[in-house]
Amino acid sequence: MNGQPQAVVVQDLVKRFGDFTAVDNISFEASRGEIFGFLGPNGAGKSTTIRILCGLLHPTSGKALVAGVDVAREPERVRQNIGYMSQKFSLYNDLKVIENLRFFAGMYGVNQGEAAERIAWAVDMAGLTGREHLLTGTLAAGWKQRLALGCAVLHRPPIVFLDEPTSGVDPISRRLFWELIHRMADEGVTVFVTTHYMDEAEYCNRLVLIDRGRIVASGSPLELKLKSMEGELLLVECDQVGKALEALQDAPGVTDAAIFGHALHLVVPDAERAIPEVRNYLGERGISVSRIERIRPTLEDVFVSLTSLKGRREKEQA
Repeated sequence: MNGQPQAVVVQDLVKRFGDFTAVDNISFEASRGEIFGFLGPNGAGKSTTIRILCGLLHPTSGKALVAGVDVAREPERVRQNIGYMSQKFSLYNDLKVIENLRFFAGMYGVNQGEAAERIAWAVDMAGLTGREHLLTGTLAAGWKQRLALGCAVLHRPPIVFLDEPTSGVDPISRRLFWELIHRMADEGVTVFVTTHYMDEAEYCNRLVLIDRGRIVASGSPLELKLKSMEGELLLVECDQVGKALEALQDAPGVTDAAIFGHALHLVVPDAERAIPEVRNYLGERGISVSRIERIRPTLEDVFVSLTSLKGRREKEQA
């Protein structure tokens, strides 16, 4: 995205609620036409940040510009230049599909000459042709999701904020939704999306990982997988996974250990050296290892490693 204007600029942003710091001195930028992923577990500060950027919360300190507008000074002007969709979809379930679309067109100030065309586009995009007069509350979650996206972009905003939009939606609907997101980005729309689904992060151009209000890593999905692991990754398949996990928490040379499916993923400084050591260590405790090998980390591995390492260091410093 080099050379593109910055759609979102965040500098030293802080948000406190009393003694609790929800967003702790974060900085990042998102470019025009970029799918920007903001990732982290529940309570990490994702939704607080996105509400600040949408002009819904006032920052404690720092600066945030959205479409060149200062969110603290002109929040109403910010809201005129963005679309916003939350995990609750922000729809009125007791209204018909067409009534929801007309309502949001009016709320966003879409002129009458353009409204009919935009509403027809949203109906088609959501796959609701012929269902315009159904009550919204009767729709399946995937249709509601696409309808909510259509409502959020009826006014053709240059920036769209999606706050965990795929929560509670089946995998097929999630895939279709991401196809729509890529279509919008191809047309120059900046899509700023928060999610705790690490597989969805692969669809983003660039990512910021946040934990406990602080940024722990940033870069493209590939960059994070190649550079952000503090060590090398081992896959361990054994007969007593739970017992093995407990044993490896204090094993020499094992930086981190976590269960992934029916196996364990271990972070170690040197995989080649660690393979025989881990096998012997577990064998001495009556745990039989059927497979152990070095593997390439997933984004979930990266995030688990970064957040758990961070937490361990904070405890050691306390």
